[in-house]
Amino acid sequence: MPELYDRTPSYQERRRAVRRRRAALLTVLAVVLTATGVLVLRTQVDDGTRATAATSTTEKAPAAKQEAATTAATTSETAAVVPEHVGPPSDRTRLRLIRSIGGDISPKSVVASGAGLVTAQNMMYRHSVTVYSARTMKLIKTIPDSVELAKFGIKGHPGTSQGAPVEASFSPDGMYAYVSNYSMYGAGFGPEGSDDCTSGSGYDESFVYRINMESLKIDGVYQVGVVPKVVKATADGRFVLVANWCSGDLSVISTAAGREVQRVPIGPNPRGIVVSPKGNAAYVAMMGDTKLVRVDLSTWKTRTIEIGAGPRALEFAPQGRYIYATLNSEGNVARLDLWNGNVTRVQTGEAPRSLAMSSDGKALYVVNYHSNTISKLRTRDMKVLQTIDACQNPIGVTYDAHLARVWVACYSGELLVFNDR
Repeated sequence: MPELYDRTPSYQERRRAVRRRRAALLTVLAVVLTATGVLVLRTQVDDGTRATAATSTTEKAPAAKQEAATTAATTSETAAVVPEHVGPPSDRTRLRLIRSIGGDISPKSVVASGAGLVTAQNMMYRHSVTVYSARTMKLIKTIPDSVELAKFGIKGHPGTSQGAPVEASFSPDGMYAYVSNYSMYGAGFGPEGSDDCTSGSGYDESFVYRINMESLKIDGVYQVGVVPKVVKATADGRFVLVANWCSGDLSVISTAAGREVQRVPIGPNPRGIVVSPKGNAAYVAMMGDTKLVRVDLSTWKTRTIEIGAGPRALEFAPQGRYIYATLNSEGNVARLDLWNGNVTRVQTGEAPRSLAMSSDGKALYVVNYHSNTISKLRTRDMKVLQTIDACQNPIGVTYDAHLARVWVACYSGELLVFNDR
């Protein structure tokens, strides 16, 4: 069993706690209904965009303006337990380096589980996912990316295949990590995938792995598109969304069905993915263009929104009004106001790549790949609060809310851990 945070409940206890909250909510609703005979719940906006129903896949609409309301509240046994913010407001603190982690790694990304673990995805250079204790920062296990696809019912690839772990996303309860593989290697697979590609380049489709975070073993595989990169689990646990770089589309994995159930056309080089706080829409960055694509998670219809050249990584403001993006081609970080379509830009460094948000939504952390720095921004006015030297080619970043720590993945072969409290 991997080491978790001190006093962190077990997965079973977390599930029971969610059930208790659900029962308590239903009891409160019943009391209100009995007392008043009517219950009206109102939300400010549908998903932060003041949007009406999604337009067709060919429509290129500006940010919508009509306010929407709902009259129903739902909950789920797989809902995430969102931690309270630790320490002072994040726009009043400063990053301080506390640990540098080396070893047999070449991390393209780093992700905190929210349940006491942090994983680094080490691509084809190491063919591994490394798992660390969030509290002690010590290596717990190195998980090889080797699988026997036939054991998962997948034909045409006998023997052992290898992947290239590039990005990861955790299920809401932290029980599973979903890991995208840039390319696959072994019997029945063609040439290695490449960033220099189109939908007609002829590369093979790849797979997403599911890692059980109790056993720390791969226990599921899902076929997706060509050269998958960013992967994002929805907060209700129903779907895992995968941006397929070369096939120019979005794979939608149903966690209940255990397979891809939708393939949504996006455009050139989709990468970053965020899901609206209300969970009804996803936004996908077209890094090969200047737009985000809004995907309705019920109808799968899409529309586009202008944001700037080369959008790469995305984060949603907790209240749902703003999306933050790194604009790799411009060298800027942008804030898109979904109510009016306005975009605010700030320069942080050369080639800003990944970004993460603090748990109170007051700060952003951005890694600048060619500047070898990490920048901290205040979200309310996009002011750069701090820029510090990081490492050679910082490429990934994650925020661990339980400890108010920022982890940075350095493509050169190390992980840096900063306190921010």
